[in-house]
Amino acid sequence: MFTPMGRVGIVLCAGGLLLGAAVTAPGFQQAPPAPVNRQTYRVAMADGVHLATDVYLPAGTGRVPAVVLRTPYDRNQGRGIGADGTRRGYVVVIQDTRGRSASEGRNLPFEGDGWWEGRQDGVDTLRWVAAQPWCSGKIGTMGGSALGITQLYAAAAGARPLDAQVIHVGAPSFFHHLTFSGGVFRKAMIEDWLRGTRHDSESLAFWTRSSRYDAFWRERDMSRRYTHVNVPAVHVGGWYDIFAQGVIDAYQGYQRHGGPRSRGTQKLVMGPWTHGIFRDAAGDLSFRGGARPPGSISDPWAWLDHHLKGVDNGIERTPAVTYYTMGDTSDPKAPGNEWRTADRWPPHNAPPTRWYLHGGGVLSPDPPGKAESRSFFYDPADPCPTVGGPQLTLPSGTKDQRPIEGRPDVLLFTSAPLSEPVEVTGRVRLRLWAASDGADTDFAAKLCDVYPDGRSYNVCEGILRARFRGGFDHERPLKPGKRFQAEVDLWSTSIVFARGHRLRLLVTSSNAPGWDPNPNTGEPFRAGTRTRVAKNTLFLAGSAPSHLLLPVAPGR
Repeated sequence: MFTPMGRVGIVLCAGGLLLGAAVTAPGFQQAPPAPVNRQTYRVAMADGVHLATDVYLPAGTGRVPAVVLRTPYDRNQGRGIGADGTRRGYVVVIQDTRGRSASEGRNLPFEGDGWWEGRQDGVDTLRWVAAQPWCSGKIGTMGGSALGITQLYAAAAGARPLDAQVIHVGAPSFFHHLTFSGGVFRKAMIEDWLRGTRHDSESLAFWTRSSRYDAFWRERDMSRRYTHVNVPAVHVGGWYDIFAQGVIDAYQGYQRHGGPRSRGTQKLVMGPWTHGIFRDAAGDLSFRGGARPPGSISDPWAWLDHHLKGVDNGIERTPAVTYYTMGDTSDPKAPGNEWRTADRWPPHNAPPTRWYLHGGGVLSPDPPGKAESRSFFYDPADPCPTVGGPQLTLPSGTKDQRPIEGRPDVLLFTSAPLSEPVEVTGRVRLRLWAASDGADTDFAAKLCDVYPDGRSYNVCEGILRARFRGGFDHERPLKPGKRFQAEVDLWSTSIVFARGHRLRLLVTSSNAPGWDPNPNTGEPFRAGTRTRVAKNTLFLAGSAPSHLLLPVAPGR
């Protein structure tokens, strides 16, 4: 959504709308060097609510293309983009979303941005822009995080005219990508963001009314509406971003299921970044050359110039996917640490490789020889702490996991040192057979790259609330002690594990405060304060061979 704040202060709404920091995406200018022609309007929506809207006009007269940004972060923060756009020959329109800053309406997150009757603010705004005497009829949108979400919502609402989008670190599903990934509430991100942005106090209750993927969440899920999308777009994300999988899912949804102007016209860029994109550092590690991909695909104005002005700059011929493959950052000769391109995502169609969990703490592509199990006790009063990963208000990105690897509630499964490099590019999943003595519990997993000196860096991770093992739209309480099968989605990555490195899987039952600890009682979400310690068991062989599904690149 979401501009990092709280502990780190407001940094950047990635994608261009600068919010009080000296970090900006390529192609965006920080501040106007000279006064510009800015006019402010109060634009009426269909239900009579007025939204504060700044229009930045280029010199001269005549109709020109318009670029629209809709933000919950105060439109006044976008003056630099407004000035930069006018110098490039665009009208730039920056609007406070419903209930935010100077706009009217209820101050609930994104509640006016979708396709609900009487509250289709993106649709109404683009229609208003197209009717103005300064607009040529060609309209694009840009921005990231929350501004990426408002773009996704406008496209899914069928906003017209809409000729191009530049979407940085956005997410299409409020349930799956934002609020309850794996069915577990993303506590730190959601609570801190709502508090820091000063949304109405009821907003938290509004977003936590249901931990199931029910009618409330389905109604707000733009991934169910890709057929309404009809626009070429660039989707930019990072492997350690809070919305990493959401960016990929939106790209695939537009590319495969959108209208005729969407299918086959999308571009995806995935870098070694957190929510602050276009940097070479992500947590403790810096990835050489990772700050910016080669070519013009990271320049939002090049994309807009082509689609709104008809400039033949070749950007539409850029490969569909540009992605960074990570590697050993301490060895300049190690494989990986490079930008690659592909005509689709994932770039290969090879079936995933099974890496099995062994009773002795070994991770191997060889199946275990005998039936074994490993157990641990998970106490919600002492959850495993969040260390890096896809976080917003907590330290994010790559972090050495050794501080938590010695905990008694963390199981480790580690491969032998690799004799040859292994590339993992695509979506990673953990298929497990497990049991608990409680009515509910969580299973959290991290895939790590263990360096020869013992440093253990997280690559990707996921979590699952066991009651949702059969689907997020219904709950199935556990039967204490009875074995069950479940799958933990660790989202996607691209990395080469170098020769001499080891793969490691961490399995535990919490990742707090990044995710809300499960009380293990089976009671409805936050229905009470009672907790209990759970004994959780993984089964590792025979008819229950728990294993990782790794998208190992063929020939790598």
